[in-house]
Amino acid sequence: REYILDMFEKLCGARLLYNYMWIGGVSHDLYDGFIEECMGFLDYFEPKIQEEYNPILTYNKIFVQRTANVGILPPETAIDYGVTGPCLRGSGVDWDLRRGNPYSIYNRFDFDVVIGKGEMGTVGDCWDRYNVRILEMVESIKIIRQALQQIPDGPVSHEKTGKSIKVPAGKVYARTEAPRGELGYYLISEGGKGPARLKARSPCFSNLSVINEIACGYMLADLIAIIGSLDIVLGCVDR
Repeated sequence: REYILDMFEKLCGARLLYNYMWIGGVSHDLYDGFIEECMGFLDYFEPKIQEEYNPILTYNKIFVQRTANVGILPPETAIDYGVTGPCLRGSGVDWDLRRGNPYSIYNRFDFDVVIGKGEMGTVGDCWDRYNVRILEMVESIKIIRQALQQIPDGPVSHEKTGKSIKVPAGKVYARTEAPRGELGYYLISEGGKGPARLKARSPCFSNLSVINEIACGYMLADLIAIIGSLDIVLGCVDR
């Protein structure tokens, strides 16, 4: 994590709130050596998944006993509650916006959609949701490598916008595949300087709503694994 944050800080001067992506592009160019440094991190990080994370945690006997067959989320229930992201794929549902409804440049990338298979217990249990995230790190490495190789030479470009934007009257809904699931915004404009209505659809809000379905019948101590496997952020829940 520190390795990544160091690169972010060198790129945009911040370790948390980056303000790097602008409308139509990015705020400024990459620093010299960024691509090589990023590739170097990928080469450093990728082996750790197999050599450290899997033997120490993924297949650790105690970890498996605490997460397998616990907090089982059937695919039908996940869909009914609007669960998305790794929590949905952990239930065996093969759905990822980046492949199913590709936006931006995701149609250029070759990657696999990882789903839960009940390898250690039951499809949709805590272990499946955990393992989907582990395997998605491998897929993310593949995507990042392809993206770095496709960065064109030349100056950066972004739309020049004023301090305020007057949007024509209308409505639009846009969604992306965020780390915890689908993040969407429904925007209504009446032609003024600001939105008439803005609705944020956060993945954590929907993912957390399923807790009553998957927590009943287990020990109180199992809530640690169940809530952890949903990977919620309260700011995201609150929208």
